[in-house]
Amino acid sequence: MKIAVVNSDTFGKYFPEHLERLSKIGKTEKIRVDRGISGMELAKKLAGFNIVIASISPVFSPEFFKNNEDIILISRHGVGCDNIDGDSATGAGVVVTKVPGNFEEDSVAEHAVALLFDVARKICPAASAVKNGKWSDRAKFLGIEITGKKVGIIGLGEIGTRFAEIMKKGFGTEILAYDPKLGPEEIRKRGAEPVYLEQLVKEADIISLHCPLTDETRGILGEKEFAGMKQGVIIINTARGGLIDEKALAKYLGSGKVSGAGLDVVENEPADAKHPLLKYENVVLVPHIAAYTVESLKKMGDKVVEDAEKAARKEIPDGVVNTDVLNRNGLRIRNTVES
Repeated sequence: MKIAVVNSDTFGKYFPEHLERLSKIGKTEKIRVDRGISGMELAKKLAGFNIVIASISPVFSPEFFKNNEDIILISRHGVGCDNIDGDSATGAGVVVTKVPGNFEEDSVAEHAVALLFDVARKICPAASAVKNGKWSDRAKFLGIEITGKKVGIIGLGEIGTRFAEIMKKGFGTEILAYDPKLGPEEIRKRGAEPVYLEQLVKEADIISLHCPLTDETRGILGEKEFAGMKQGVIIINTARGGLIDEKALAKYLGSGKVSGAGLDVVENEPADAKHPLLKYENVVLVPHIAAYTVESLKKMGDKVVEDAEKAARKEIPDGVVNTDVLNRNGLRIRNTVES
């Protein structure tokens, strides 16, 4: 077996035992490729590797799967799989797995709360003022209270539900939720009032995104949605940058209708110092660190290593995303020859 850890800065860094366990399966290499690498070039780069531990980049496209016959498993070191073409993986007999949402739910939900309070109470600019000897600027940093506000959550999976729980029980907020994958009763069981997206953006004082990036959700907050929002709304995004039309967000930040945004992600990562949203003082943008806690990274690493260990034993790992692949005769895990 040959294992490639692709574009992951954290895997094995804080928990070297994860790399040690992989080394018992076979030769393991940490590989860095350009985020925009073509499927053909990526296929060549990973030729000879059987297992991939994958980060949020690069994209494993139909072209990749068409030109690589060695991969049997791609295990996402995270909860999102939007950079892996699931249908093409299935067609090639490649199993794709991911980390369960509950492994990250506390870390990401807490991070969303942290971003919210940073924006609402102007923590970063106030701290910066003190560091620059401007304590006397304190009157500039007028914030708002979160207690009793109306919070709209888009996507009520494990992370969205945990965020709802914190906001409702901790701050007495009213929770509105839009999630077309869940029925009204299930949404109510999770502590929220089910609403259509149009009602959510119209009524919420705070909007937090917790849904996956798909063809249906890309740009879910666009010009129409921003135009229908309340004056002074706060936007929080710890999911995927592509969920927001960034030009529309910039427009309404500039007008003051959006009073602030706390962003863990942007559409095209990594963002540099010239990113258009950084010119707004009411934007807090951090480098996709929502899941970066000791507890979360330990669980995530354990999961992907277990996936690799099971694949090496010709067993099917837990958390298969493209479940149709399990019914294919060409499933590579079951037919690979151990080396």
